[in-house]
Amino acid sequence: MKKILFLSIVFISTAVFAQKVDYKALDKYISQTQKDWNIPGLSVGIVKDGKIVFEKGYGQMDVNKKQQPDEHTLYAIASNTKAFTAAIMAQLVEEGKVNWKDKVQDHLPYFELYDPAISRLVTIEDLLSHNVGLGTFSGDVIWYKSELSTEEVVKRIKFVPQAYGFRDGYGYSNLMFITAGALIEKVTGKSFKENVTERFLNPLEMDDTVVSIQDFGNNTNVATPHAMDADNKNYAIPWVGWDNVQSTGGIISSVHDMSKWMILNMNHGVKDQDTLFSNYSRNNMWNLHNSFGVNQVKRNATGSQYAGYGLGWFLGDYYGNFRVRHGGGYDGMISTVQMLPDENLGVVVLTNGVKAPTNAIAYYILDRFLNRGKKDWSKEMLESYDTWKASDTRIEERKAKQIKGTQPILKKDAILGTYHADIYGDFEVAEKDGKLQLLWEHTPLLNSSLKHFNYDSYEIQWEEPQAWFSFGTIKFESDAYGKVTGITFDIPNDDFFFDEMNALKK
Repeated sequence: MKKILFLSIVFISTAVFAQKVDYKALDKYISQTQKDWNIPGLSVGIVKDGKIVFEKGYGQMDVNKKQQPDEHTLYAIASNTKAFTAAIMAQLVEEGKVNWKDKVQDHLPYFELYDPAISRLVTIEDLLSHNVGLGTFSGDVIWYKSELSTEEVVKRIKFVPQAYGFRDGYGYSNLMFITAGALIEKVTGKSFKENVTERFLNPLEMDDTVVSIQDFGNNTNVATPHAMDADNKNYAIPWVGWDNVQSTGGIISSVHDMSKWMILNMNHGVKDQDTLFSNYSRNNMWNLHNSFGVNQVKRNATGSQYAGYGLGWFLGDYYGNFRVRHGGGYDGMISTVQMLPDENLGVVVLTNGVKAPTNAIAYYILDRFLNRGKKDWSKEMLESYDTWKASDTRIEERKAKQIKGTQPILKKDAILGTYHADIYGDFEVAEKDGKLQLLWEHTPLLNSSLKHFNYDSYEIQWEEPQAWFSFGTIKFESDAYGKVTGITFDIPNDDFFFDEMNALKK
């Protein structure tokens, strides 16, 4: 009854803002999309002309329970945190504590990249615009599920391989935003959590929002993350702490609170009579610092004419309308924030599954407000997703190549011991109760048992559920005389590159 009453109020009160938008039809479309995509649950918020005009939850907070999410349900926003990090840095610039062109090493002497000379050139703007020469997601194996401190993560960046020339390309780098967080903490003497809370969460009255899973307290209005098995069945997985990498993806929020964040941004840093950041900062964050190639011969699905990255935001256009956006991916949760500032229009979609219709819902909503044709984004993008998923045969191909009945060439006693990768640290291959184990020094949530797969290769069987990868193997390498020299990883996935951690035996 409360939900119906709320929606009725919203539908009536929003007539002034967008008379052409049929909110009931929109609500029905989102509800059907949630079912069609087989995602456990999601929440959607829309802002127009400085007001929240729609907010509602769909599906279930947990597949094992019947509770429906609402506008205050908490989800991980993951990389949507990056815009907060950039905004904190903007405030520090305005306070005279840093300059956008400051060299990072002047604040963090221990910061190093693949080349000492280039390390000395990296600026704060470089950190926030993905142009330092690292590949997309490269090095994420350092921090993922790790117990390392923020500083210890940053100190390992020098072992991440160079992918392209410095300031000569684009590689989405979580590591650079982790570094930005360390710099913020060094300059202010306060944690990232304290900074974002004092500078934005409190002034915007984002009362739902937390910056750590340790802060849930007695709040039960928290969505459960979900992974999906090979049969497309969703199953609940535990929340994972990102306390050491909060500046790249640690914020956990609701569509109600994120709507307030969008309103602030489309009002260019001003809330009521309070200016949280200046027009100068707004322009710097929303101007291109790293441009992408766009097909000018054949337009893509959103008609983009240009695209790139600012500072903490993706920039481009949606059918000729200036668009500011970002996405977020956390274990079992996907999100998007999309704004058309010239239309004073924003959409946030937060979900608790890995097969998520975030863009489909956002695009459909944008079309309704732009009075575009009723393209069925959900149907089109679902078909595209399923086709892409079916085309990924990496795991099946590896399993098909297995030569069954083989025996290890290397003796068990020879492969036991400690292996080291500079980028990560130590791995221990041990035996317990007759079973081989692979123990990860800094990431016990990746500990696994090893089952013989093929000659000197062993299948990794994770002790804990994993959202982004499943099947994988390690191979024990040896020299010409049969001495074990190291291990190599083969874990096919698109997010974490375990081959960067190939290790040598100590």
